Amino acid sequence: MDLDCGFTKENKWFRYRAAAIIVEDGCVLFAGNEKEDYYYSIGGAVHVGETAENAVIREVFEETGVYYEIDHLAVIHENFFQENAGSFHALDCHEIALYFMMKPRGTKMLHSQSYTMGVRETMHWLPIEKLDQYKSFPSFMKSFLQSAHSGIEHIITYEKE
Repeated sequence: MDLDCGFTKENKWFRYRAAAIIVEDGCVLFAGNEKEDYYYSIGGAVHVGETAENAVIREVFEETGVYYEIDHLAVIHENFFQENAGSFHALDCHEIALYFMMKPRGTKMLHSQSYTMGVRETMHWLPIEKLDQYKSFPSFMKSFLQSAHSGIEHIITYEKE
């Protein structure tokens, strides 16, 4: 069994995550599921002893059923948010995520059979210019994809409700 890089202590949760930015034909790929009322980026926890590059390739394949290649590391994201851990309390979360821009494949065709915590995930190609009309995280994605940048960006967000 693989061990995720992260820990929980009392109401605090930390995790190290690798995520993908996948763009095809003016749309960016997000995931969703029937339990949550928002869309979220493709990716997941880095396992102990695993590189972020290997983690993002693994996670993208697990979620989409397709192998994507990494183009480059685009964003180091420090994200502070609250996660509902049940009906009685919320977790104060601190996440470090490395976002990799993936090479386009020239098609939106996927073969997703993904589940997260027992719930079926669905993949959604959201139009970049209309991204602000969707409840999606990370919240920086639209402005990031609509701006020119070089090198690796460091972005900090506070998504507490």
